Amino acid sequence: MSVSALGAPARAESPPSPVPAKRNRRKPPDLRRWISPLAIVVLWQLACATGLLPPDKLSSPWTVLRSGVDLARSGELGDAFVVSTTRVGIGFLIGAAVGLGLGVVAGLSRWGNHLVDPPVQMLRTLPFLGLIPLFILWFGIGEEPKIALVALGVAFPLYLNVHAGIRGVDSQLVEATTALGFTRAERLFHVVLPSALPSTLVGLRQSLGVAWLSLIVGEQVNASSGLGYLINNAREFLRTDVIVVGLVVYAALGLATDAIVRLVERRALRWRG
Repeated sequence: MSVSALGAPARAESPPSPVPAKRNRRKPPDLRRWISPLAIVVLWQLACATGLLPPDKLSSPWTVLRSGVDLARSGELGDAFVVSTTRVGIGFLIGAAVGLGLGVVAGLSRWGNHLVDPPVQMLRTLPFLGLIPLFILWFGIGEEPKIALVALGVAFPLYLNVHAGIRGVDSQLVEATTALGFTRAERLFHVVLPSALPSTLVGLRQSLGVAWLSLIVGEQVNASSGLGYLINNAREFLRTDVIVVGLVVYAALGLATDAIVRLVERRALRWRG
C-alpha cells in the first residue's frame, strides 16, 4: 500500500468498469414518408365517391384494386408482365454493353475520346422517341424496334456517366500509382475503375428509368402484348381502371429496379463509409 505525501495511505485504484458493447439495432422504418401518399389515395377515393372525378375520367382506387386482382387472376396481367420485363431485360443488356464499352474507350484513350465522343454527343441530342418510324422501317413491327428503343435509351445516360467518371479520376492518385511502379493494368483495375464506379452506378439508375419510359412508348406502337398493349387496349374501351393498373405496375417495376441498384451501390461502395 502506497503512502501519500501527507502520510495518509493512498486508496487502491479500482479497475475501470467495462463499457457495455453497443448493440447494432436496426432503426424502425420512417413511416412519415407514407403520410402524403396515403393522403393522396384518400383524397382520390373521396373525389371519386362524391362525383368530382367521374369514372370515365379516372376510376377510384378501390375499382383499380379490384381490376388489378381480376387481371392477375385471369393471367392477363402476368403474361403482360413477363413480356414487358423480357423486352426491358434484353434492351438493357444491349444498351448497357454499348454504353459501357463506348464510355470506357472514350474515357481511357485520347484518340478514343476524339473519335467516339463527338458522334455520341450528336446522336444523344436527337429525340430518340421520334426514331420509332425509322426503327419500324429498319426492323419491322416485331420485337426488334421496341428492344432497340430501350437499348438506345439505356446507352446514352450510361455512356455519359462512365465517361465522366473515368475522366474525373484524381490526377494525384494516378501520379501516386506511377511513383509506386504500378503497371497500366494495375492502375486501371485498382484506381481508375473503382474511382469511376460511383458515377457509373448513378448512370445505371438513370438508364433503368429511361428504359421503362422508352418501353411505355414502344409498347403502344404496333404491339400485341405487354403492359403498353394492355394500356392501349383499355384506352379504346375507356377502361381508366385498367390504364391505372398498368401505370402502377410500370411504376412498381421502376422502383424495384432502382432499389436493386441502390442495394448494389451500398455494397459496392462500402469503402466510402
